[in-house]
Amino acid sequence: GPLGSMDSPPEGYRRNVGICLMNNDKKIFAASRLDIPDAWQMPQGGIDEGEDPRNAAIRELREETGVTSAEVIAEVPYWLTYDFPPKVREKLNIQWGSDWKGQAQKWFLFKFTGQDQEINLLGDGSEKPEFGEWSWVTPEQLIDLTVEFKKPVYKEVLSVFAPHL
Repeated sequence: GPLGSMDSPPEGYRRNVGICLMNNDKKIFAASRLDIPDAWQMPQGGIDEGEDPRNAAIRELREETGVTSAEVIAEVPYWLTYDFPPKVREKLNIQWGSDWKGQAQKWFLFKFTGQDQEINLLGDGSEKPEFGEWSWVTPEQLIDLTVEFKKPVYKEVLSVFAPHL
């Protein structure tokens, strides 16, 4: 297809998973970043070498939110990419010791089957926390709250998952 083959992301982009976690009220989990407090986002994270994207999504969800009571109900069948703005690219590439243009993301929709008490932004304790606070939001609120350079990807993800939301 136009975005390269279904299962391989374009060159120069870091492979990443995105997690859209939906509750019984069809609201979506969003959290504010500790490093950019007014930027809210859905959980996301890198895919390890040789790791299956779905397994990466399950792992990232646990690491970032502590959530294990969730099941995958849909996925976006192609990779979505966004480019880092120059300042962000510079900062992240120093952090990662590499030079990526942006992220290529495989997105999964999870249905949350647990209680809100399960959500813990310290995650499972394996990684340092990334988020300050969290909330259940509508798709429209989520688009408003996210950083500019992620809006097109978020709109696409939410339109693919719209039948479930």
